Amino acid sequence: MITFDEFKKAEIKIGTILSAEKVPEADRLLKLMINIGEENPRQILSGIAEYYPDPAVLVGKQVPVLANLPPRTIRGIESQGMVLYAVGEGFLTTVEPSREIPVGTNVQ
Repeated sequence: MITFDEFKKAEIKIGTILSAEKVPEADRLLKLMINIGEENPRQILSGIAEYYPDPAVLVGKQVPVLANLPPRTIRGIESQGMVLYAVGEGFLTTVEPSREIPVGTNVQ
């Protein structure tokens, strides 16, 4: 369990996926470029390739991004956040707003 104050520290913003591609020589990783309303898009690595064999289907989707994680290097590539997904037994799917909203909108 975490406290409400700990949860409030999470900076979750809506972003739009601009590009998605497999990371070479990595079975599970996709490299996503996501606009979250900053000057430059965020590069985020995500271990979801098995659920999205054609990463192009992700382009244009609006997704929640945990934006205040410190950058992390995975396989020599910097990841600048984390995309949040719905995950269950045998499935993983994006969580999207019911209508298009401005990038950078805070999720509360």
